[in-house]
Amino acid sequence: MIQVYRAGERYHANHGWLDTYFSFSFAEYFDPNNMNFGPLRVLNDDVIQPLRGFGMHPHQEMEIVTIVLSGQLKHQDSLGNEAVTTFGGIQRMSAGTGIVHSEVNPSATEPVNLLQLWFLPERHGIAPSYEKTTYDVALLKNQLLPVVAKNPSSPNIAHIHQDVTIYLSDVEAGNDIAFTQTSGRRIFLFVIEGELAINDKVKLYRRDSARITETSSVKMTATSDTRLMLIDLP
Repeated sequence: MIQVYRAGERYHANHGWLDTYFSFSFAEYFDPNNMNFGPLRVLNDDVIQPLRGFGMHPHQEMEIVTIVLSGQLKHQDSLGNEAVTTFGGIQRMSAGTGIVHSEVNPSATEPVNLLQLWFLPERHGIAPSYEKTTYDVALLKNQLLPVVAKNPSSPNIAHIHQDVTIYLSDVEAGNDIAFTQTSGRRIFLFVIEGELAINDKVKLYRRDSARITETSSVKMTATSDTRLMLIDLP
């Protein structure tokens, strides 16, 4: 089954310094029928204005992944970690038993656009931790590149305490990408830029998403140059 969620159906709030779209219930947006997709609990599409951001605030018992699409994002936390991430970089934070952090756009001139994803952890009581990883953007071309995984096979893949894998890809117009997973799992597909067709039937456009169940194999055909995120979930 493929459930399509159009970009314009997402909850939207513009606070001036922050322009954000929520794919799931979050903060002031509550929908009991849209709380999660498997362990995927939050997907926020944020644009943060220069020199603005989220001050120090706490988290517990959540795996938080941030994918920077453009601009810069500066992270600081109560463990002493500090890093600036740009496109080609991933932030993974395990909130675990408790952590306090801030996320700020350090640029004086350029907004930052990011995707922030929250996943329920595989177990409670994990020691809090943070890591920043980088991947080779050239390797996105016409293939699914893993950037976050439970069992990372290289230091370019961030480690997450949940049985999920996040892939990114840049698919040139007219090209296909196939993905097959173990039966009984879930696929979450998000079109960052461009447009594509799923299994030659369902069409997705910029910022549309699909929640796929009972279908272990999908073919994604780019009908224009397309950047996508695919998440393999239990």
